[in-house]
Amino acid sequence: MRQSDTVYMELALDLAREAAGHQDIPVGCVIVKDGQIIGRGQNRREQTGDATAHAEIEAIRQASQLLHSWRLSGCTLYVTLEPCPMCAGAIINSRIDTVVYGAENPKAGCCNSVLSLFQEGFNHRPAVYGGMLESECARILRDFFRPNQQEKAPSRQP
Repeated sequence: MRQSDTVYMELALDLAREAAGHQDIPVGCVIVKDGQIIGRGQNRREQTGDATAHAEIEAIRQASQLLHSWRLSGCTLYVTLEPCPMCAGAIINSRIDTVVYGAENPKAGCCNSVLSLFQEGFNHRPAVYGGMLESECARILRDFFRPNQQEKAPSRQP
């Protein structure tokens, strides 16, 4: 991985922190083509009430609008959490060349954790690199869920 990969993932982490500030699961995403950021996204499901408002989907929509094309060939997507089935499908359909993710997603990850969707017989198979700034990406998720788990825990009285 190059130094620029770290810079782009740090920008995705900034977007994840913004999502957490809106009480959304902290996931951020940037799409880069020829060294330029052409798409940014963060989870906004809680904010919008839209189940499809994932960071990757937002970034893909923005990049497609900027390029006036649904084809995002030559692009690299950086995301703080391994993409889910919906987002992996959008990555395939938009022809993104490379996916770089931070933390694994043991409940819904489709690059490695639950399923390797990009290894199936689809017409497009992006290159995938996991573990970029993994500890930072995982930490922001743990920190987000930790307070919620404490609130949901039953009170223990002697």
